[in-house]
Amino acid sequence: MTDLVYGLVTGILFGFLLQKGRVLRYDKQLGALRFQDFTIIKFMLSHIIVAMVGVYLLYDLGLVKLSIKATVLGGVVGGGLIFGIGWGMLGYCPGTSLGALGEGRWDAVWGILGMLVGAGLFAEAYPLLKTTVLTWGNYGKITIPQALGINHWLVIIPVVAAVLALFAWLERYEARSRTQAVPTKSLSG
Repeated sequence: MTDLVYGLVTGILFGFLLQKGRVLRYDKQLGALRFQDFTIIKFMLSHIIVAMVGVYLLYDLGLVKLSIKATVLGGVVGGGLIFGIGWGMLGYCPGTSLGALGEGRWDAVWGILGMLVGAGLFAEAYPLLKTTVLTWGNYGKITIPQALGINHWLVIIPVVAAVLALFAWLERYEARSRTQAVPTKSLSG
C-alpha cells in the first residue's frame, strides 16, 4: 500500500511540474519536435540528471536496490518508433496527453484512446513478439557503467557536465534567436 501512495504522490508531483513547466502545451510539443523550442528537451534532461544522481546516491547509501530491466534492442527500437510516430502525429507524449486532458484539452483523448488500443494490440501480439522481436538484441540486465566496466559515477558526472553545457549552449542559441526574430521599426513609416 505504501508503494501505491508513493506512486500517487510522485505522479501528482510530476503532473504539477509538467503543468508548471508549460510542457503540456501543444505549441511546446510541436516546437520540440521541430527543434524550435527547447523547453521540453530541457525539462526532460533536467529530470534525467536529477534522477541519475538521486537514484545512484540512494543506491550507494544502501537505501534502495536497483531493479534493472533487460536491454532488448528489438523492444527498444520498435517501441521507440511507435512512440515517436504517435508523438509526432498527435503532438503529445503519453504523460503530456494525460496532463493536457486534465487541463481540458479534449484533443488529447485521441492519443489516450490510441495508447489503450495499442496496449491491447500489444497484449494480443505478445505471445508472438516474445519469441521474435523481443528477443532480438537481448543484452540482459546491464547498465552502461557495467558494460564499460567502470564505476557509475564515471558515467554520471560526464553526462551531468554534458547536459549542463548543452543547457548553456541552448540558452545562448535561444537568446540569439530571440534577438534575430525581433522586428525592427521602419524609419519611413
